[in-house]
Amino acid sequence: MKKLDTRDICMTGIFTAFMAVMAQISIPMPLGVPMTMQTFAISLAGVMLGARGGFFSALAYVLLGAAGVPVFANFTGGMGIILGPTGGFIISFPLLALLIGWGAGKGVKGTIAGLVAGNIVNYAVGMICFSLSTGKGLDVAFTACVLPFIPTAIMKAVAAGVVGLKIKARVMSAA
Repeated sequence: MKKLDTRDICMTGIFTAFMAVMAQISIPMPLGVPMTMQTFAISLAGVMLGARGGFFSALAYVLLGAAGVPVFANFTGGMGIILGPTGGFIISFPLLALLIGWGAGKGVKGTIAGLVAGNIVNYAVGMICFSLSTGKGLDVAFTACVLPFIPTAIMKAVAAGVVGLKIKARVMSAA
């Protein structure tokens, strides 16, 4: 396993900050799970930093928020958010980045597979935790937390894949 160098640590920090900024681009939804751009930032981190870098960047973001730093949507943070209706989505962000990064290491088809698998895991964990937190069934969780998000999830995944692979190719050719 490659040792972390200064560049890796800096890129991890930059993407962690990018996730916090993008989380503030938020549209409230009826049952409390907002539509945000943080999943775009996490997907981009996975594509550009790979499995390990994307995972650690998303993990740092989750841990900062869990510790109370207001990095989550609408400048919130703390364990109350992690244990609330949006917590499952948040705690699965490192897995989202890991799966996308793993796929991105295998080319365009791998990137697509990673984006699909990562989003499925994110939605599944999010739905389960939403149901546990609110006492509502999985059918309500799907209707409230997945169905309205599918069009934007597709757009964010495509954008992260295209932009991430292009930037990564340029950075690699310049290095």
